[in-house]
Amino acid sequence: MDAVRLILASRRALAGSGEAPAILAEVWQAQALAQAIGSRLAVSGPPELRGEALGLTELAGRGCGVLDAPDLDPEDLRAARLTALDDARQALLSLDLLLGEAGIALVGIASSAADEATYWQCMEAIDAADESRDRVREMVRKLAAREEAPPEREAISPDRGREGGGPR
Repeated sequence: MDAVRLILASRRALAGSGEAPAILAEVWQAQALAQAIGSRLAVSGPPELRGEALGLTELAGRGCGVLDAPDLDPEDLRAARLTALDDARQALLSLDLLLGEAGIALVGIASSAADEATYWQCMEAIDAADESRDRVREMVRKLAAREEAPPEREAISPDRGREGGGPR
């Protein structure tokens, strides 16, 4: 499935999750999807994105690691369904929104956490989502700069354009 469709499905699932355990599971899914997208871009994305994409993979992995992994059937893991990343820019813009929404959801859980362990788990996950989002935004910036850059011009030799090819 295409990355943008998976991100939209994750955003809907996060918005529809009600209780803290379901929200935490959806945030974990969002981070796993960010990790998968980062990995895909690091391997086969535009060369100028590969370093940031590798960083996203590591940060999103940390985001998954600080949260308890949900008990999911393999077919329920959205990141495993990633088969295409047709529009890197649109995928990154959508991922930016998802990570922002995940951070907001985590703030809500942290502010009402009944125990200190949940509070700190949320704080670390917020940090990971925020840092992942920074990487995503940097990749969007690099893509925009690439699109705005003038095409490379062919080097013009001093002999070019003169009849006979040499100096007169």
